[in-house]
Amino acid sequence: MVTRRAMLRGVLLTAGGAATAFAGSDHLEHWLGWDRPPLGGGYASAADNLGAVAHGGVRIHYFRPTAEKLVALTFDDGPRPEYTPRFLDVLDEARVPATFFVVGRHLDEHAGLVGRRWDRHEVGNHSWSHDDLATLDLAGARRELERTHDAIKRHTGREATLLRPPYGHLGGSTVLAADTMGYDIALWSHQMREREYADDPGAQAYDLIDTMRPGSIVLAHDAGDQRRLVALHALPALIAGLQARGYRFVTVSELLNG
Repeated sequence: MVTRRAMLRGVLLTAGGAATAFAGSDHLEHWLGWDRPPLGGGYASAADNLGAVAHGGVRIHYFRPTAEKLVALTFDDGPRPEYTPRFLDVLDEARVPATFFVVGRHLDEHAGLVGRRWDRHEVGNHSWSHDDLATLDLAGARRELERTHDAIKRHTGREATLLRPPYGHLGGSTVLAADTMGYDIALWSHQMREREYADDPGAQAYDLIDTMRPGSIVLAHDAGDQRRLVALHALPALIAGLQARGYRFVTVSELLNG
């Protein structure tokens, strides 16, 4: 059997020059990193900070398999004055709950937008500044989550229990930071495709209705550019269509806790 090392040495030998000098010696394996362990720490694995583990495990959810027709609506990146109150108007009219994954600095700036209007809804952590947590070390990821956790508690009186990392990106540091906070991680199984359906919110609604399955988690955004209006305009038809098919709306925590 030809090993990866032997094959790569052969390729490098044909290149001549410095590669030939490396080939057949320990220098090649050091240059390629083969003499170093793969879990060297840093934000990718965060294996050098396992002492930070507090709960011994983090559950990562895309959906929850269930026979009951349940679906969880989620909204990321708010609160923002141009959209969040309008999404809440639709949800209030339909009397359905949702989960809002908030950006901490937006919450600090616009907490007055929502007040008690979030009482029927769940609030989760979406980081402080919407940085890509997968590119931060453990200390940086923890700062992003802790600042937002404190803002949620200060403005809503509630303790967040769920993290949605920005962009859905996960690194080892993100998972360990979630563990230190006692969080589970909630991703999604369906999403509003704002670019694809930019001019046809009705088609967006029925695409989701036709592909929904029990236990789904739907991603939308209550902040951003004009494309977000597709999600807003599709929401009434989406809610009505799923209810007509027997679905009941719950928060993400209600869905996961069964």
